Amino acid sequence: MNTINILGVNVFAGSKAAALDMIEGFLRGEKGRYVVTPNPEIILKAAKDEEYFYILNKADLAIPDGIGLKFAAWVMGRNIERITGADLTRDILSLAGRKGIKVAIVIRRDSLSRPDDVKKKLASAYPDLRFVIEEADKEWDMPYYREINAFRPDILFVALGAPWQEKFIYRQLPKMPFVKLALGIGGAFDFLTGKIKRAPAPVRAIGMEWLWRIFQEPKGRRLWRLGRIYNAVIVFPLRFIKWRFINRFFYRKNVVGFLFDSSGQVLLVNWVHGEDYWGLPQGGVKGGEDDNGAIYREINEETGNTKFKIRGKFKNIYRYKWPKNYSHGGYKGQKQTLFILEFTGRDSDIKLCPWEHKAWKWVKADKLIDEAHPVHNTAYKLFLEKFKETITR
Repeated sequence: MNTINILGVNVFAGSKAAALDMIEGFLRGEKGRYVVTPNPEIILKAAKDEEYFYILNKADLAIPDGIGLKFAAWVMGRNIERITGADLTRDILSLAGRKGIKVAIVIRRDSLSRPDDVKKKLASAYPDLRFVIEEADKEWDMPYYREINAFRPDILFVALGAPWQEKFIYRQLPKMPFVKLALGIGGAFDFLTGKIKRAPAPVRAIGMEWLWRIFQEPKGRRLWRLGRIYNAVIVFPLRFIKWRFINRFFYRKNVVGFLFDSSGQVLLVNWVHGEDYWGLPQGGVKGGEDDNGAIYREINEETGNTKFKIRGKFKNIYRYKWPKNYSHGGYKGQKQTLFILEFTGRDSDIKLCPWEHKAWKWVKADKLIDEAHPVHNTAYKLFLEKFKETITR
């Protein structure tokens, strides 16, 4: 797929016509697919939420909805087409009406457009469209909505707002084998019903639609809209500049957990991506964290518990550069702080993070190098030395 990576999120870099061709292909397939519509604010949310970051990058299609992404691509030497969620929604509704494809729509209970507003507009604009509409809260569980389950739609539009709509789709799509295409489309139906007026085409063309939106929001929502605009217009460009031009000169801070049990075995986890990739639990240090806070958070996120005690800490013990054409956060590599951790829980306490790991196992310390992925050999030999030093003190 023709994509560009912006702040770690892979975004579609083709035309709207090509995107619609892909969507028609999804609808002909057997597997359920999902589409996301990232904009600058969504990408900023993903930087703080690992599950959300994973969901966006796991999407079958990530449409660039936001002029900020187009500007970022220009800086990177690419000219991508901005494809708004509102436009894409209209195109898919037209396709569904022409081809007799069933559609279900989930809107938030507090959305500007009520179910009757949406029904009236759809009946007028797409008279041949077969559809059902459900209201939902942000945290929504599919089995409770019998009408949608009975209707068995081919397309599911989820308008719960980010990140709830994408998380719902990722978690619930496997339970809906009848759905061929699910999309998170935010406030697209508010544009369709006219509750929010779209900016004139010239305003959209110069990327000033955000300013138009301020004056379209009800007074009670303008402060909320200004906060979103601040993120998109100020925070996102600054983060992009740091990611693209500054971080390349630095190493990302990283913590590694050498977790061992009472018999001296070491815990390895297997990442979900591609081939078997066994390694020690590890992760980046987030802004505002110290190393100790980061290791507790990472072990809790990756293994579901904090039943361990720190036996040793080795600050920035290992540093390495990433291979060409790979980066995380725009950095040139990682510098790792090693924690020797004594596990005080039971095996039943270990519950892996489903979007990061697919398996775990205990291995004898002297078998660590053989069992871990070969890319770790140099670092893990050093880590083993520090482990042995620590437990023999």
